[in-house]
Amino acid sequence: MAQAHSKPVVSITICRGIVNSTVMVRAFVALELSGDTREQLAGAQDVLRGCSARLTFVDPALIHITMKFLGEVDEKDVPLVIATLRSIQFTPFSVTAGCVTVNNPRRPHTVWCVVEDGGKSKELFKRVEAALEPLGFLRETRPFTPHATVARVKVADPSLFRQIDLLKDRTYGSCGITGLKLKKSTLTPKGPVYEDLLEVAW
Repeated sequence: MAQAHSKPVVSITICRGIVNSTVMVRAFVALELSGDTREQLAGAQDVLRGCSARLTFVDPALIHITMKFLGEVDEKDVPLVIATLRSIQFTPFSVTAGCVTVNNPRRPHTVWCVVEDGGKSKELFKRVEAALEPLGFLRETRPFTPHATVARVKVADPSLFRQIDLLKDRTYGSCGITGLKLKKSTLTPKGPVYEDLLEVAW
């Protein structure tokens, strides 16, 4: 387990009533963007709707930065994950929601907003990885790229890139990151429903 650094004590909010359940939890670690940034990204989604590609848009209220996707976690193990994430100390930092682009121009699966933060979220990602690895969560094999997903590409079309080109000079504001969250994701026919299991404020 990662060693806690000498920082001020963090404030913790934990969802109760999860210890005795046997339900599997689809969970991930996330950073929240401000409401203003999410609203501006909703404007980018409106531009993307002008293309002929088949896209599934993320509810603007749910747009976030994923630190690490944990997958299906036995709920009896969630308290240990919570305790581990509580041990991760960090300093608040600022992020800027930059250009909207695709994950792979040749085979786009995701339309996302690039997040610029001077490497801070990557540093935090490394701490999250190091802390969770002893619990059996494998380290990511792909490089970490901080981003906020705004849409998923179901069927690509060249017109998608024309609409993205309209967004190339736009940014979507800056906001402060003052903590991290452990979120539960429940998949429904209308899209995922998120529930906060843990909030750590630095």
